[in-house]
Amino acid sequence: MASFEPCREKMEKEGIAQSAISAFESTFNSLVSGNTGIIPESTISPVPELVHTDSISAAPNSALLAETVVLKLNGGLGTGMGLDKAKSLLEVKNGDTFLDLTAKQVICMRKEFGQNVKFMLMNSFSTSDDTLEFFRTKYPSLAAEEGLEMLQNKVPKIDATTYVPATCESDPSNEWCPPGHGDLYAALIGSGRLDALLEGGYKYMFVSNSDNLGATLDLKILTHFATTDASFMMECCERTENDKKGGHLAVRNSDQHLILRESAMCADEDEDAFQDITKHRFFNTNNLWIRLDKLKEIVDKFGGFIPLPMILNSKTVDPKDDDSQKVIQLETAMGAAIECFDGASAVIVPRTRFAPVKKCNDLLLLRSDAYIITDDFRPVLNPACGGAAPVVDLDSKKYKMVGQLEEATKDGVPSLVDCKRLKIKGVVRMGRSTRFVGDVSITNTSDESKFISGKIENAALDVSGEVGLGALKPTSVATAPIAGQKPGTSGLRKKTKEFMSENYLNNFVQSVLDAVVAGGTNLSEGTLVVGGDGRYYNDQAIQTIIKMGVANGVKRFWIGQNGLLSTPAVSAMIRERGPVWQKAFGAFILTASHNPGGPEEDFGIKYNTQNGGPAPEYLMEATYANTTCIKSYKICSDFPEIDITTPGFTNVAADDGSSSVVVEVIPSTESHVALLKSIFDFGAIKSLLDREDFSMIYDSMHGVNGPFSKAIFVDELGQPESVLMNQIPKDDFNGGHADPNLTYAKELVAIMGLDRKGNKIDVSGPVPSFGAAADGDGDRNMILGSQFFVTPSDSLAVLVANANCIPFFSTQGGLKAVARSMPTSGAVDLVAKDLNLDFFETPTGWKFFGNLMDSKCIFKGKDYTPFICGEESFGTGSDHVREKDGIWAVLAWLNVLAAHNPDASKPLVTVEDIVRKHWATYGRNYYCRWDFEGMDAAGANAMMDKMRSSSAANTGRTVGSYTIATADDFKYVDPVDGSVAAKQGIRFLMSDGSRIIFRLSGTAGSGATVRMYIEQYETEKLDLPVADALEELTKIALSLCDIKTFCGTETPTVIT
Repeated sequence: MASFEPCREKMEKEGIAQSAISAFESTFNSLVSGNTGIIPESTISPVPELVHTDSISAAPNSALLAETVVLKLNGGLGTGMGLDKAKSLLEVKNGDTFLDLTAKQVICMRKEFGQNVKFMLMNSFSTSDDTLEFFRTKYPSLAAEEGLEMLQNKVPKIDATTYVPATCESDPSNEWCPPGHGDLYAALIGSGRLDALLEGGYKYMFVSNSDNLGATLDLKILTHFATTDASFMMECCERTENDKKGGHLAVRNSDQHLILRESAMCADEDEDAFQDITKHRFFNTNNLWIRLDKLKEIVDKFGGFIPLPMILNSKTVDPKDDDSQKVIQLETAMGAAIECFDGASAVIVPRTRFAPVKKCNDLLLLRSDAYIITDDFRPVLNPACGGAAPVVDLDSKKYKMVGQLEEATKDGVPSLVDCKRLKIKGVVRMGRSTRFVGDVSITNTSDESKFISGKIENAALDVSGEVGLGALKPTSVATAPIAGQKPGTSGLRKKTKEFMSENYLNNFVQSVLDAVVAGGTNLSEGTLVVGGDGRYYNDQAIQTIIKMGVANGVKRFWIGQNGLLSTPAVSAMIRERGPVWQKAFGAFILTASHNPGGPEEDFGIKYNTQNGGPAPEYLMEATYANTTCIKSYKICSDFPEIDITTPGFTNVAADDGSSSVVVEVIPSTESHVALLKSIFDFGAIKSLLDREDFSMIYDSMHGVNGPFSKAIFVDELGQPESVLMNQIPKDDFNGGHADPNLTYAKELVAIMGLDRKGNKIDVSGPVPSFGAAADGDGDRNMILGSQFFVTPSDSLAVLVANANCIPFFSTQGGLKAVARSMPTSGAVDLVAKDLNLDFFETPTGWKFFGNLMDSKCIFKGKDYTPFICGEESFGTGSDHVREKDGIWAVLAWLNVLAAHNPDASKPLVTVEDIVRKHWATYGRNYYCRWDFEGMDAAGANAMMDKMRSSSAANTGRTVGSYTIATADDFKYVDPVDGSVAAKQGIRFLMSDGSRIIFRLSGTAGSGATVRMYIEQYETEKLDLPVADALEELTKIALSLCDIKTFCGTETPTVIT
């Protein structure tokens, strides 16, 4: 006989509880002993009459509630319906999921009975994370309760030939399977919950499936269970023709025990008797009542587990590969425990207590008007149905998966309240206007889905030849995963030619849309924004995204004129543009930010969500997972090309009149400029700009901000176009590198009288008072005074110190909080401390700032707004949008300058004056960043790993005139959502407050960018050249990283 020891070793190595191992050993021994699990008809008898709960006359005893616990089985993923998350998170009705209604039932039950009835969930490893996050977000009081969750165990799949644990090298998780809901007992024992409940005074447990919303705690049934002193009680319903293939209750002849016979336990020759609903009249609803003290007695009797009949299922180790290893999955059924309890009983309950969703037929029925939700949040049959639910028979091949049903009902769920029977063969679409009456049959033999509208009464329709969607007809195009589509903190960036290769863009867009839908967004409601920085391939990509959006259900688009939308403008549009019923649910932004553009350079795409900010990590992780398994994408190939050069509307209607799509091309600057005008004092700024002793120059670097700079400085502030330079957007940024720093904005830097290191140079003529530059997508900024460079770190600190000069902050009572990325200098820290502001040091990435901004409105936490934040990489912004905003920073500086220059008759207070005054007040953080671009990724990662592994050895070490107080790898625990971001940069924190930091940039399109940051704080020597002040620290940094060895150079590409 095969040995159980290999299974025991595998389970113990996995840390599985002894109770679960013992229970599995029992079923395993049953298997190897030759037990097939079959229960012959000759060994059982029909169950005699049972008590119907309608006939129970005992007065309900509410005192029993204090001894009762309600447990929902929530381990199922619903893979049979095409789901990959907890089935209970599937929307059921009116926006509520199974878990919503369950939670509301519990809350309502507690109010009704005036007692805090204990509630528990048995989750699986597959459903735990999703479920707990759901409760934390929507029902935090329930989430916080002690003992809410109990985890189901897992057991190994068994090789069908050798009976040893199966293996799956391609995916080891396939080696395990759930043990069936019979694991309830092993989980209660192994987790210690059974003992804890008994010690807590709990005597009764009511258990049901999470997808059975009819199973609520019934005080009358509880009282009957308690007064009859039954050890175990099963709720049954009378079988009908629809139930004949399911299991039934029976009496075992040998000992007269009630037993449960499932279909897998029936021999072929007994099939007729098994399905005889006049003989075997009752089936198990899986609503069970258990005496916990009696369960404990059985567990003790059998040495720590409860023996249950074996259910054998023949499968393959990889459920997606029929040719993979043949395995046996051993399961047990929770209800089968009825045979283990002396004094077990059963009662008949009305069908209202059994309303599970196993197939799309059930889901459509439950979502329709044939069911209503009661005041205590139970779904019950609509009285208008006359006591009989409609019989729904959907094509099992076309509507096996939930996604297929939702595609058919994306325009609304049809009315079934007056329907007796509905049979659908083929693919159709229905909507709120669809009403089925009587006995209806619909057939469509064509490949195209056909729309069924209006009232269909007692009819058999063949719609195969009817007109379809026309230009709105989606096509499914076969594809395959393309390696390397993992988005970084700023989306996906690759070479343009790679994006232009077959299916590359399509795969990624489909993967994003699928992730967005899985996250709960209805694409047919609201608007999708599309635009970008105008780089090469922007216009073609927009047309592709529109066609794919339509195919996936998007009904309205806002497209920036000429395809141009700056990144902050997109955020502003999502947040500000109305009306409410058209509000944007998200946006595709086509940008690679400051990276070069053109056919040989970089292209990028990112998705922003309905708060206007970058997609959160879970959404990008889901997107990446989708890219690794994508098999097809949807596109409306016949949808017309949209003229994006002229503002206006394009309305495209389906041939069958079922739907229409509106594409609106809007002026690119409209929403953003309107928002900026509400933030700043444009009158004061104009007065400053009109001064004879003030001049400015704004360099758009041939990026997207050209139109925005004209709209603001020329159209709104009345300045001549000569204040603008490089304001015409070019698809290759005119061959330049649209990155606003001293190296790449060299034309502007020279005009401002500086060299690439920020040092003054000899000039022959007047230098403008103020200069600024933007990057390709308009979210970065560089600020310059006359022959004076303002570091991004100093710029952030100065704006925070002078925030009350800006109406947006002063009229809201002033700043509440500030934040900077970890590599950014500590200049703003000093201001925050002085002004008593909440301060945060975050990893690089605007999403971390966005969480802080949304702490109250989304996460129900502390309100940190008004809020200013910034990064050393020339990114600055506030909570007006959820992206960094280059032109916001420029206007902020101009507003501060205007406030310091209220009297035009007095000498101009310059940018340099303001910064030097700031240094005199707070001290100076000498700071620079060296970028080593295009480094070999393997060498760069090896360098980082070496420093990471040497952190402990470097801590406390003396290097030159410095002592390393701490060497570490920065880790951030988000104070808002509790998420953890690790490996965010190697830090060397000196005992005097100086810092050396190393990071690998995640935004470069090719190769790796090593970034080295050097910072020295001074309170007295405020006028040193930066290079001189940082000379020793720079040498130490190069020695610590040894970049010469790992990457072959010590010469940076860019010094900032």
